[in-house]
Amino acid sequence: MRNTFVPVAAAVAIFIAGIFILNIQLWYSARADSQSGARYAVSDINDILDEARIAARTATEIIVKGCDAEGQYQLGTEAALQPHLRTIVIIRQGQPWCSSLPGNRVLLRHINQLPDTPLFLVPASDTVNGQPVLLFQTRFAENRIIVTISDRHIRDALSTPLKHVKYSLAVGGSAIDASGALHVMPPGEREARQVYSEQYAYSIRYNPAPFFSLKRLLTQGGGILLFVLLVAGIAAYVLYKYLNKHTLPEETLRSAIAKREIIPFYQPVVNGREGTLRGVEVLARWKHPKAGYISPGAFIPIAEKSGLIVSLTQSLMAQVVTQMNAISSKLPEGFHIGINFSASHIAMPGFVDECLKYKNSFVRKDLNHVIEVTEREPLDIDERLVQTLNVLHENGFAIALDDFGTGYSGLSYLHDLHIDYIKIDHSFVSRVNEHEDSTRILDCVLDLARKLSISIVAEGVETKAQLDYLNRNNIVYQQGYYFFKPVAFTGLIHILLSKPKVKVLVE
Repeated sequence: MRNTFVPVAAAVAIFIAGIFILNIQLWYSARADSQSGARYAVSDINDILDEARIAARTATEIIVKGCDAEGQYQLGTEAALQPHLRTIVIIRQGQPWCSSLPGNRVLLRHINQLPDTPLFLVPASDTVNGQPVLLFQTRFAENRIIVTISDRHIRDALSTPLKHVKYSLAVGGSAIDASGALHVMPPGEREARQVYSEQYAYSIRYNPAPFFSLKRLLTQGGGILLFVLLVAGIAAYVLYKYLNKHTLPEETLRSAIAKREIIPFYQPVVNGREGTLRGVEVLARWKHPKAGYISPGAFIPIAEKSGLIVSLTQSLMAQVVTQMNAISSKLPEGFHIGINFSASHIAMPGFVDECLKYKNSFVRKDLNHVIEVTEREPLDIDERLVQTLNVLHENGFAIALDDFGTGYSGLSYLHDLHIDYIKIDHSFVSRVNEHEDSTRILDCVLDLARKLSISIVAEGVETKAQLDYLNRNNIVYQQGYYFFKPVAFTGLIHILLSKPKVKVLVE
């Protein structure tokens, strides 16, 4: 778990750091672009106001010469030739004295009420044609010169390719944006980001770029985001490989159990005389993705020492149920299914319920389930353990003592517990040969079992001599390489199909 969490956390941290750095760069770039766009608008509007200032100079000449037909023509020509100007008006004593329009007409309402400031934004309600205008004003010899600038030219200057930025021209307490809407700015709004003109009394206001924008990240930094994601993935992979290079055996085994790499193998149990299939013992094999099948001797001791033997056995039980149910119609009546349980597993409070759930999960209800108690670790024989095994007996389970003679206290188990079978370890069976002395120890074990009325299963039968000896001693259940090697599920199917169905009687 740790070896997976750390690389994932590192990848996430790298990706987040990459997003943060990229966002900072894009934010600074957006701020710079917004400011550059405002400076560009200032430059354009300065050019427009420069035209208005030139037109105002022409108006001063008219004031000096007098507003006759020639003067009006000169004002009209100036307004027409300057591309961004609308009208030029000279106000004397509060009334229009000379205008670029014929008949000294003006397009402004209440002209005598307009404030006398260098620049002023006139709303659409105060113009004849219903369009807002910008006024450029100056005074000369008690005369007031007004040059009007069309809102269309202001909107053009405020329109930039930067779609995420909205610019507006701020004059005094009013502002006009690129849509032509004119509004009065509240006092707090006047503190927005602005670029001031150094020549004229106005500023270009704009909305500041947000610090974080997902749309900006995806549209402007999508390629870099993919690169950062790739780097994060590579870093996680390298770190994962490094950590797993030094993984503890317990962690490797825990991961294998979770991935269902520990799978059941089946050691067939046969009738030694008839050669008919009577059941199977469930064994564990590690199907390693690189090393292939690993013997239980390499990982069972680790599982017992680390406490993983319980979860390992539970995983095997679930797989056995699934596989046996898949071939339930092929199993002989009374077929034995034995599975090994460690002492620590049997001592768990929920062991009985777990076994009952296991048994009830089988489709076939006529199977004989055998709980094989291993002697690799000692059983703490007390009233609770005896009660546990009695309940299991009452619910149809048989109890077998596995690898008899190799563990801690097999004889005391026979005395204190209700044991149905003893499984003679292959180390005793393997001593049997043509010599009479080779069977002395095994003879004693068989004699003990007969006197205690306990059935026997012989393990590790590998030769004809061993088979003949066991048959002479009426040992019905036998298993070993002489009959079958432990096989995977597919191998068991092949064996079942090759053997006739024989009803198994419990002896």
